[in-house]
Amino acid sequence: MKVIDHINEAKDTLFSFEILPPLKGKSIQSIYNGIDPLMEFKPKFINVTYHREEFVYKERDKGLLEKVSIRKRPGTVGICAAIMNKYHVDAVPHLICGGFSKEDTENALIDLQFLGIDNVLALRGDPIKTEVTFKPAVKGHKYAVELIEQIQNMNKGQYTMDEIQLEPTDFCVGAAGYPEKHFEAMNMATDLQYLKQKVDMGADYIVTQLFYDNQKYFDFVKKCREVGINVPIIPGLKPISNLRHISFLPKFFHIDLPTELSSELLKCKTNEEVKQVGIEWGIQQSKELKAAGVPCIHYYTMTNSSEVKQIASELF
Repeated sequence: MKVIDHINEAKDTLFSFEILPPLKGKSIQSIYNGIDPLMEFKPKFINVTYHREEFVYKERDKGLLEKVSIRKRPGTVGICAAIMNKYHVDAVPHLICGGFSKEDTENALIDLQFLGIDNVLALRGDPIKTEVTFKPAVKGHKYAVELIEQIQNMNKGQYTMDEIQLEPTDFCVGAAGYPEKHFEAMNMATDLQYLKQKVDMGADYIVTQLFYDNQKYFDFVKKCREVGINVPIIPGLKPISNLRHISFLPKFFHIDLPTELSSELLKCKTNEEVKQVGIEWGIQQSKELKAAGVPCIHYYTMTNSSEVKQIASELF
């Protein structure tokens, strides 16, 4: 079932969450261990992130260097199929521009269609560590709106292999939104302009970047409506769970922490104290969002679902 259909049919705020694929060498059980504690809250869909390949240089004979592609985590197609088979819940794989040609993307979408997976979250993706700015793959997409266009073309039966008659796909497409502005955007107005392009191209709903100030989400939704973005906007939350997050999250995700939250975090001396503050803040955030009637609350669990379980137990 499509995410947009889940939202349209819901009578109350939905619960969903996102997981990371396991590191190479770990079994699928490591994913199940993160999902199992959250199934009591009846998630309608589970997102599976994608981390693009990285490169290392290995020295060969005569001092020559060989560029070798490595992937720390497996792809999302098989993981999504395993989740749907075990839990009978819809899985939403992330598709990114980085590292993929249009043909690679088309092949991935064909695989998803064969497996009965009809949801995708279309993202540009981040630059790899060796890049200062994002660089598209050869014959790949530079922006998420181009990726959405390719998906919607396939939904119309238009493939890159246009000499072959193929059946139309039927994907529901999600896009990313940034309540505090994407860090590369010149300002919020241009960021909203780019977001509207993604919606006009066919994005069915928006999932936001994590945030800790609900007012920024509410303001973001209002601004979206003012420029004609009328699709559902799902807030994304991540509990702060350790001392490292206090500096890492603002730096990596380009977000601000509210003064009330930062004041409490500065009192913390241990990871356990931070975790408790994060859970309490997550409960407060979630209750306010649910009371406001948001379509769904989407939690970024990464590799640990314990904090989200404690938050969800207070709401769902």
